[in-house]
Amino acid sequence: MRKKLVAGNWKMNTSFSEAQKLASEVANMVKDEALLDGTDVVICVPFPYLSTAAALVADSPVKVGAQNCSDKPKGAYTGETSTAMLASMEIPYVIIGHSERREYFNEDNQLLAAKTDIALENGLTPIFCCGESLETREAGNHFDFVCQQLTESLFHLSAEQLGKIVIAYEPIWAIGTGKTASAAQAQEMHEQLRAHLAGKYGAEIADAIPILYGGSVKPGNAKEIFAGKDVDGGLVGGASLDSRGFTDIVKAI
Repeated sequence: MRKKLVAGNWKMNTSFSEAQKLASEVANMVKDEALLDGTDVVICVPFPYLSTAAALVADSPVKVGAQNCSDKPKGAYTGETSTAMLASMEIPYVIIGHSERREYFNEDNQLLAAKTDIALENGLTPIFCCGESLETREAGNHFDFVCQQLTESLFHLSAEQLGKIVIAYEPIWAIGTGKTASAAQAQEMHEQLRAHLAGKYGAEIADAIPILYGGSVKPGNAKEIFAGKDVDGGLVGGASLDSRGFTDIVKAI
């Protein structure tokens, strides 16, 4: 049975006091309502708040993740954060290849392959993001485009390494726009991605990889989206900034 996972991506939001309040509320709500039933819950907070968030959720099932990492192990890279640093802080998850990193910071598939490698080397679980623009979808190339992202960034990995990765499909046209892929569209893409993984690694490996949906997940649509047989949870953006809304999404799985 595949792992279920709901991850909140706070992006570049919250003051320090707001972050403390939000992390504490999520930890208390998840713990008090006994929601998980085998589901991992992760909050991916801004870098300055990692230690504080980890301390605040330490007595709950909630885990903390980083939103990005460097592809370099260490050195004169001012402003960067290495996976070794994250590992030394016992941060278990890291988002790699979010569409905003690809678009605004020109991160390509080769760079993301290197980030994936170094995250795995340091014992972190990458939440590897993939997804297409509206233009690509309307041209009918969305399946090939997203599968190529997996091929170029992940298919150099061994089956054992791939088994340590979580994939998040995020239709770029549904992030921060209020638009959402229908449950059928989400399931269709997740099924294509799993089949693509199976073509390289076999059905047994592919069936064990969690694939999250990451496009404007909200309490009102989460249950329908999560009902897809190949949808194993969500990478939640704006809705993760509200503790009750985020917890309701966790409950929906």
